[in-house]
Amino acid sequence: MISDGGPLVLDGGLATDLEANGAKLQGDPLWSARLLHTDPQAIRDAHYRFLLSGADVITTATYQASIPGFIEHLDMSAECARELLMSGVDLAKETVKRFESGQKRPLVAGSVGPYGAFLHDGSEYTGAYAEQMSVEELKVWHRPQIDCLAAAGADVIAFETIPSIKEAAAVVEVLREFPNSKAWLSFSCKDEKRISDGSLFTDAVQVASRSTQLLAVGVNCCPPDVVEPLLDSAGSLRSTDMSWVVYPNSGEEWDTEQGIFSEQCLRLLGGCCRIGPAHIAELRQQLKGC
Repeated sequence: MISDGGPLVLDGGLATDLEANGAKLQGDPLWSARLLHTDPQAIRDAHYRFLLSGADVITTATYQASIPGFIEHLDMSAECARELLMSGVDLAKETVKRFESGQKRPLVAGSVGPYGAFLHDGSEYTGAYAEQMSVEELKVWHRPQIDCLAAAGADVIAFETIPSIKEAAAVVEVLREFPNSKAWLSFSCKDEKRISDGSLFTDAVQVASRSTQLLAVGVNCCPPDVVEPLLDSAGSLRSTDMSWVVYPNSGEEWDTEQGIFSEQCLRLLGGCCRIGPAHIAELRQQLKGC
């Protein structure tokens, strides 16, 4: 799916583009996921802008979506919440179908944020909540979201901004319950060696390497200058069947002349917060010939 050929270009910050086009998301506990309910066309339009910019993969507006979150903040039943979460995949697939022009079909990644995204307190960048939760409790939390995205037909599940070893172990274990699903796992990191809870990135990669369903492991929503040191630190530990996935925040300058793509087996490359379609178009241009 993602290991053949050159790097695939991911989209950028979905919320960044939505806000640039008028959406009011700041302070919303559902963030861009609220628009699944209030303005699905805005999400379709954002997906389409990223596809026009050259993205090979678009990510659903479900990072901060959960069945408990929808029940609490939208006052709906569990069944309606499930249908709304699944609609994130439907919107992305509809946009891909509209965009297709006979070339390789773009992929739809079903976004799964960490438990901290539901808490809406910034703890996806610390992982502090995991200290009070067991792996089993984290599995119980993640299972419904994964089930919805898999049932809706996402091409790949994207576990994003995971801040702790314990939560990584949880998603790796619960993914086994969905044997037909493939995924990537990306961590939020605090520096050039450690993920957000202070664990070594090398240990995080070893946890990811336990899974035969993970196509890639890496980092997202981090400063661009920590990316290469992090990958270098764990290069020998990544499974040979697994690629790197990297999508930092704004400011990155990828030097394609330095060979990072071939040397690091970097197959999924994009942006996160503050990265819009124009940045993705520029990245696509840089990657021509890689």
